[in-house]
Amino acid sequence: MIAILGLVWGGTFMVTEVALAGGMPPFWLAASRVGFAALLMGAIWIYMGRPLFEERTTSADKRNLVIIGALSSAIPFSLLAWGQQYVTSGFAGVSMASVALIILPLAHFTVPGEQMTPRRTAGFLIGFVGVVILIGAQAFQSTGATFETAGRIACVLAASCYAVGSILLRRLPAAHPIGLATILLIVGASLTIPVAFVVEGPPPVPSPHILGVLIFLGLVPTAGANFLRVLVVRSAGPVFMSLVNYQVPAWSVILGGLILGETLPKSLLLAMTLILIGVGLSQYGALRRLFTR
Repeated sequence: MIAILGLVWGGTFMVTEVALAGGMPPFWLAASRVGFAALLMGAIWIYMGRPLFEERTTSADKRNLVIIGALSSAIPFSLLAWGQQYVTSGFAGVSMASVALIILPLAHFTVPGEQMTPRRTAGFLIGFVGVVILIGAQAFQSTGATFETAGRIACVLAASCYAVGSILLRRLPAAHPIGLATILLIVGASLTIPVAFVVEGPPPVPSPHILGVLIFLGLVPTAGANFLRVLVVRSAGPVFMSLVNYQVPAWSVILGGLILGETLPKSLLLAMTLILIGVGLSQYGALRRLFTR
């Protein structure tokens, strides 16, 4: 599931570029993704007729659902949509890879069984170096934009939202994965759509081609991927889930080269080697159990 998420989210950048080039403003693009995904997952959940939680819940659990929904899509999507107007795409990629480094200390103090060890810490640092090499020095070049510093802060805050959201998701009581993914998307849609109205006004009418792109973004990298994300976090933990953030920049570069004909960086092999070494070190125990069953 981690490998599928890395591939899907890594390829999403290409599809997003098509929607932006077709005239979709960034906030309405985010709202459309979450809205379509919420409709699909809601229909599936209603058809199944399953309860959300498998046991009694507290008011704190319900409050955390709203918080996680906001941290998983609404807030980071909005922050990235705004921040990427002023920063390089390379910096945005590095900031997403930092999710793993943010989760590591948070999980150490809040999630049983996710304590930091020298091997795990070394693995995450090596993987992060691989991501920086992959994206290149241009990630830290200045764009000259007036709000560049604020844009970089927005990207890092988006990464922090994903990290905190994954920690809280792991701590929820037992729940049906489709129901949980659906509720989180509904919360995200209820927040992103009003924000898009306030910031960008009424939604534009997309062409049939762009409408198809928006539906794809809602169904595959948002609805389907969010369901897989819930399964991974709930079963393997937020630290293991954070490994996907190392794969996303790598897949985006590889797919850009294979499909769009973009130039592959000479450092690709070195970067991929470091990323794989980092993943292997940080999750040695989980990988050994996976391949020895």
